Amino acid sequence: MLGVKEIEQIIPHRHPFLLVDRIEELEPGKRAVGYKSVSFDEPYFAGHFPGEPVMPGVLIVEALAQTGAVAILSDEKFKGKTAYFGAINSARFKNKVVPGDRLRLECEIIKQKGPVGVGSACAYVDDKLCCRAELTFMVG
Repeated sequence: MLGVKEIEQIIPHRHPFLLVDRIEELEPGKRAVGYKSVSFDEPYFAGHFPGEPVMPGVLIVEALAQTGAVAILSDEKFKGKTAYFGAINSARFKNKVVPGDRLRLECEIIKQKGPVGVGSACAYVDDKLCCRAELTFMVG
């Protein structure tokens, strides 16, 4: 299991934009399963939406991408590099994510050619699918 300090050794994201609290499963270069505890204190809830706080879909996708970046960058050949978004395909949102939820983030690298990888990513709350997307990473 990796905590914030270990995650920060793999990806460059830092508070307040580090959207993964811990990595529970990791197969370097292949897959990662992480978690984000969605707190009432998240700054975006003040405006999204007042009276009905909902985690923005783009931040759910970003959390999935950070989880995928941990997977791909934990491969020795990419140590010390940065994973950038190359594409977001087939993103679908199925359920809301609200303060108090524990978001499970899964990303499996399904294709890789050189510095480009494609991840199949899903986010869940209590085993309910909240988001699914295909994410392309460009490592540089």
